[in-house]
Amino acid sequence: MAELSEEALLSVLPTIRVPKAGDRVHKDECAFSFDTPESEGGLYICMNTFLGFSKQYVERHFNKTGQRVYLHLRRTRRPKEEDTTAGTGDPPRKKPTRLAIGIEGGFDLSEKKFDYDEDVKIVILPDYLEIARDGLGGLPDIVRDRVTSAVEALLSADSASRKQEVQAWDGEVRQVSRHAFNLKQLDNPARIPPCGWKCSKCDMRENLWLNLTDGSILCGRRYFDGSGGNNHAVEHFKETGYPLAVKLGTITPDGADVYSYDEDDMVLDPNLAEHLSHFGIDMLKMQKTDKTMTELEIDMNQRIGEWELIQESGVPLKPLFGPGYTGIRNLGNSCYLNSVVQVLFSIPDFQRKYVDKLEKIFQNAPTDPTQDFSTQVAKLGHGLLSGEYSKPAPESGDGEQVPEQKEVQDGIAPRMFKALISKGHPEFSTNRQQDAQEFFLHLINMVERNCRSSENPNEVFRFLVEEKIKCLATEKVKYTQRVDYIMQLPVPMDAALNKEELLEYEEKKRQAEEEKLPLPELVRAQVPFSSCLEAYGAPEQVDDFWSTALQAKSVAVKTTRFASFPDYLVIQIKKFTFGLDWVPKKLGMVEKCMQGRGQGVAPGGTPHARASLPTAPMLDESVIIQLVEMGFPMDACRKAVYYTGNSGAEAAMNWVMSHMDDPGRLGWGAGWGGAAARPTHFNPFTSTDFANPLILPGSSGPGSTSAAADPPPEDCVTTIVSMGFSRDQALKALRATNNSLERAVDWIFSHIDDLDAEAAMDISEGRSAADSISESIPVGPKVRDGPGSECPLKPEQAWWDLARWLHQVCFPGVVGGGGQGAEASFHQLDSWRWVPRTRESLWAQCMPPVP
Repeated sequence: MAELSEEALLSVLPTIRVPKAGDRVHKDECAFSFDTPESEGGLYICMNTFLGFSKQYVERHFNKTGQRVYLHLRRTRRPKEEDTTAGTGDPPRKKPTRLAIGIEGGFDLSEKKFDYDEDVKIVILPDYLEIARDGLGGLPDIVRDRVTSAVEALLSADSASRKQEVQAWDGEVRQVSRHAFNLKQLDNPARIPPCGWKCSKCDMRENLWLNLTDGSILCGRRYFDGSGGNNHAVEHFKETGYPLAVKLGTITPDGADVYSYDEDDMVLDPNLAEHLSHFGIDMLKMQKTDKTMTELEIDMNQRIGEWELIQESGVPLKPLFGPGYTGIRNLGNSCYLNSVVQVLFSIPDFQRKYVDKLEKIFQNAPTDPTQDFSTQVAKLGHGLLSGEYSKPAPESGDGEQVPEQKEVQDGIAPRMFKALISKGHPEFSTNRQQDAQEFFLHLINMVERNCRSSENPNEVFRFLVEEKIKCLATEKVKYTQRVDYIMQLPVPMDAALNKEELLEYEEKKRQAEEEKLPLPELVRAQVPFSSCLEAYGAPEQVDDFWSTALQAKSVAVKTTRFASFPDYLVIQIKKFTFGLDWVPKKLGMVEKCMQGRGQGVAPGGTPHARASLPTAPMLDESVIIQLVEMGFPMDACRKAVYYTGNSGAEAAMNWVMSHMDDPGRLGWGAGWGGAAARPTHFNPFTSTDFANPLILPGSSGPGSTSAAADPPPEDCVTTIVSMGFSRDQALKALRATNNSLERAVDWIFSHIDDLDAEAAMDISEGRSAADSISESIPVGPKVRDGPGSECPLKPEQAWWDLARWLHQVCFPGVVGGGGQGAEASFHQLDSWRWVPRTRESLWAQCMPPVP
């Protein structure tokens, strides 16, 4: 690079700005990639727009905006050296004392784990003229002062990501109890000694609470792992209604832990000293001897706990690097985001939409790409799939890895993406834990808004749900269809496979609670996935259904079915429910999923000999033609010949005349296409409905010969279309005549009125008015009918046998028992190995917690 001259700097001086309080300074990350000042080429920060760019994309910004002057920031990271000199250096790191982030005593996000060597230069494009930060002394005062003030302001300003990341959150803020100023305290209480306490109902000497009304000393709640207390304090509140209790061992001159059972929260008691003196306790003389509730929560947050179980703690796992194996850093309760985007970019449609078209998207990006949805999604997809941010440590000459500063991949931090997609949202714009399903729908909605006139990758998830509501009073039905993206499955706990173990566990748990013993090992209900599907499709009673036929309220039954199958079916297992106290709780259960796809004969297995199929009977085509010429439907004529055993035209005619009143005369469509409108008892393998196709023994579908199962020849289709008929009419005619061109033409002319009526008929007119009250088929987004519709289900099988043809490609997990304290995890099946994709480093698991 050439040295920057005074004249060149003067030419760009008017474009140099000093960032103000409201300016967003993007100095941590490139707007088009995840390169940072620590990357090989450093980061170029525009000194006018304050946008950051890597060496690869800085010229793109220059060409689009004409901005020439940039602050080149390059940072080299090295491990922080411990200061062993007594009396010098920084004090030792303190443990958190408050359940908070970004405030005194809380978790310190600004704590430095490394020292950095910074190289700061001013660079002018397009010739990359540069001058070092400490080389500005020889410039005129007006130039030096202007440039120096801008550089110092840029370096000292909080970056845009930092402003969002470092938001003071205090989980320890407590409200004054409404019982504090009028608390009832019983007369002549017992004097409480300053130490040596014990629960009055058991032998517990820890986690003890003093009721501030009657002076009872009782143990606290039992925790989920069996530790804690025996619930005597909360049981005492339920019996007496005395609301406030103070935790013994936490009383100091500065205060104590006070809990309000009535308000179900930790509270403040401004009159605590007076309330304690009622029992002879002097706060000024008390010392802390037990952990506060805040300290216990901090210990819980610092402990790995259930995360070890879901990540195979103690098992050596093989780290994964390269394209498609890039992790995502947790930005603070952002595990829900990490899980969802890893799922999306494992799908080819999203890869084609955003990653394959990366250059085109970047080329059309606005001057501020940080505010463009497509740009940030494409940037995220490229970061996950390119492999540029998932590289192992370099190896030395003897094949061993060099122990450098990066022993594992750091992953990427999608701060710009999170800031953009959560802007204005009351929940996702916060650092609180969120639900992955809700975020998935929010992201899907954002994609919809930005893909209205272009390829929409959401189509892989979109499917139609058909709901049938049958009025029990009139036997009439109503059909509605809606577009959905997620299948929400209920959990039928009564379908658990291990009911005996559950009953035994509940009995052991009850005995342990009565005898004040540790709880037995937790037993979870094992619910088959097919049972969840069965519960989803089970008839549901609808009370107070307004029947338009009765013009009054009635009772109806609603059944739910798929009207189409998506390429990828997103299933939410509804594990979370609300307890009687309206606190979210996770059901203690595990879904038992089958692998989904059969693998054929196992090694060493001996298959049965294939049974020969019966030969399809031959039908007298001349009789069929005679009946068709009389104006009867082809399928009815074929049935007449078949069911009369080829006995001639007269017998077949009598059969036709006697079956003209069958339900099929109104027509539900040929084949399987009209299944949504048929009665629930309909079975095409046994039904003799007048207009339904005939499926012969030994044939694979409708038709009497193998030709009927073959697709119509394209040359025959073209010939019929050239005569002025539509392609659909040509296909239908050829299928009805066993692909015979001459007969197909005759068939069309003999059915021309029916074909014209079908072309003009609305979908709802294909059902009897006596069978339907009303129906609405929405004209909504494009819906694919993916491979799921081709699974070989027979009509006599229960529809939830679909589970046998579902191929599980990924599954989420939830670490923790509650709704707000839980953490999302995500595993993906990759080359027949399970890869957890929630954290910044990825590895292959041997025994994942498959639900």
